[in-house]
Amino acid sequence: MTTAVLDFPGVSLTLSRPGTDDPSLRAWSSADELLLQEALSRLEAAPESRVLVVDDQYGALTLGLSRFSPDVVADSAQLSAALELNARLNPGSSAPEQVYSWLQPPAGTYDLVLLKIPREADYLAWLLRWANGALKPDGVILAAGMIKHLPDRSVDVFAGAVAVQSVGRAVKKARMMTCGRGEAPLDGWSGTWKGYELESGGVHVAAMPAVFAREKLDIGTRLMLPHLKPTLKSCLPGARVLDLACGNGILGLSALAAQPGIDMTFSDVSSQAVLSARRNTEVAFPDARGLFMHADGVAGGSEPFERILLNPPFHEGGVVGDHIALRLFEQASQNLSETGRLLMVGNRHLGYHRSLQRFFPHLRQLDANPKFVVFEAWLS
Repeated sequence: MTTAVLDFPGVSLTLSRPGTDDPSLRAWSSADELLLQEALSRLEAAPESRVLVVDDQYGALTLGLSRFSPDVVADSAQLSAALELNARLNPGSSAPEQVYSWLQPPAGTYDLVLLKIPREADYLAWLLRWANGALKPDGVILAAGMIKHLPDRSVDVFAGAVAVQSVGRAVKKARMMTCGRGEAPLDGWSGTWKGYELESGGVHVAAMPAVFAREKLDIGTRLMLPHLKPTLKSCLPGARVLDLACGNGILGLSALAAQPGIDMTFSDVSSQAVLSARRNTEVAFPDARGLFMHADGVAGGSEPFERILLNPPFHEGGVVGDHIALRLFEQASQNLSETGRLLMVGNRHLGYHRSLQRFFPHLRQLDANPKFVVFEAWLS
């Protein structure tokens, strides 16, 4: 965990970035600074404005504007914990009572919406269309991102969804756009759901824009799928199985196809992933016993699982590495039954066999190709 001070006129925050000890990785970016500076200027002139912050990452925007009591909505379940941590570091600031997600978005309309521009063009288009419905007629959207992370066609995406009022100059490798409410609605937009058909089993999976590999089966999951049936063969009806970092739910859906009597839990840090997995399960297996969790890893207090299925993310906010997988491996080891098994696939170059051995006494390789490796791990 690294800590640094964000300091400029109107804002002085001590902010920590959980999950890393790299001092070069701050809990905010130049895009956050642009948004804060412009928002503070506007809000000083209109302090009664109703404010919404969308997809804050570690709390810089929310805490920097805390005296204006912004509402906050984020796809990631990580934000709540980051806000609590950073609010404790800044006694003059306070975290909101509730962090909304796309499972339960905020209601009403806003004078000012602050938006961190995502990397995915479809998710940006979805957010802007959603913001049109959440913005007052004379309201303003301030959207900013790091230039190297802006999605392809971002200018066209903005132009097709909202009324672009100005495009700011580049400042410290970031850029901000100021927009008014557009006419493009979210209801009926064809980009909300995209998916594919599994080659075997006839199961169709679809996903919302913030979900990884929503238009085609990723090659790591493809390598892992044939090993699900043998791994689940000994599971009795009612056995608890977890699809951890579930995305569109493809592993859990395939597990239900192989062993329909299991109790299937889907968990993901992304609320749009949870919505997607739930929709896919209800369509493909309406009678399945499914539980859907929006959580940063394994939700605390759950009963042990007989099987945990995992294709861990290897990047977070532009940072690539095994830090997410290490946390998920540790949580999996703490939530696996004595007779349970972890089945996972990972990038070969990240050397997950060494990471897994830190938490599991037993490990074997089930499959591999030049890019990915499938492992089975257990405790006893």
